[in-house]
Amino acid sequence: MIRSAALLTALAVAVGGPAVALAAPHPAASGPAGPTADRAASVAPIAGTTCRPFPADNYWNTDIRSLPVDPRSAAWLAHMSTGRNLHPDFGPSYGDGPNYGIPITVVGRLHPKVRVRFDYSSESDHVRYPFGRDTRIEGGRNSAGDKHAIVVRKGRCRLYETWNTRVRNGHWRAGSGATWSLGSNALRPDGWTSADAAGLPILPGLLRWSEVKAGWVGHAIRFTTDVTSRHHLWPARHDAGSTDSWAYPPMGARFRMKGSFDASGFSARARTVITAMKDYGLVLADNGSPWFFQGEQNKYWPPALVEELKRIPASAFEAVDTSSMG
Repeated sequence: MIRSAALLTALAVAVGGPAVALAAPHPAASGPAGPTADRAASVAPIAGTTCRPFPADNYWNTDIRSLPVDPRSAAWLAHMSTGRNLHPDFGPSYGDGPNYGIPITVVGRLHPKVRVRFDYSSESDHVRYPFGRDTRIEGGRNSAGDKHAIVVRKGRCRLYETWNTRVRNGHWRAGSGATWSLGSNALRPDGWTSADAAGLPILPGLLRWSEVKAGWVGHAIRFTTDVTSRHHLWPARHDAGSTDSWAYPPMGARFRMKGSFDASGFSARARTVITAMKDYGLVLADNGSPWFFQGEQNKYWPPALVEELKRIPASAFEAVDTSSMG
């Protein structure tokens, strides 16, 4: 995760304190229709739980096929390396460290909780986190990367996420941390980061092997690009861009695969992912490599599928106008 220089300066002098209450749930969009009842019911719960990643009318789970193209689409795409293909940021590492992807740890209601100290204290949720030896960290505990930790507390259906997560002698520290109820559409205060630069939860935007295997992905997918603006669109709460120009995409921008894209040459499982990109799209949530889209770390991702998804061209996408949603 790449943070803005302005935020680094501000937080360097911030005095940490308890996080303020989360914003009230945003009403469901009255514009484009969301998923149909049968599709909403098939938004898969997290493996090993009955917890679905947010309500059926949540932003991540809303069908965007009927939304108009954003008038800034061409300008944004002109700064997004559309001559390249998408890159699935998950799958086998072939022995070069842990498998790629962001791991999801599921814990029970009685799992012990610990105090976590935060580098970005004033924008983190100061609650105790159900972390322990079983907590999986992206890239491993010695990674030089983002080191995201995502924990779902089943029974309570509570989500905990941290960025730059590390532990030493039993003491936990992270760059930032946030928590959500998976049964609520509540947002973080505007201007607050999370474990992601956009101030959004990471979990609902991850591709999961269980849903691809089942043949239906009922949500948008998280992705990154390298240069973003210092702006954010609802429901994003935060930005970490390097330019004030609106010619560059803001955090929270949503991109839809064009309905005309011909997926006939792809396998059934690849078409499942392509359908999600047409129906729900991609959400820009962090700075990073252009057109990298994220999935869970799972040893069962088929290498052939991961390679096949690298054939999807970035030129097949357009930005959509989501103003009617929020």
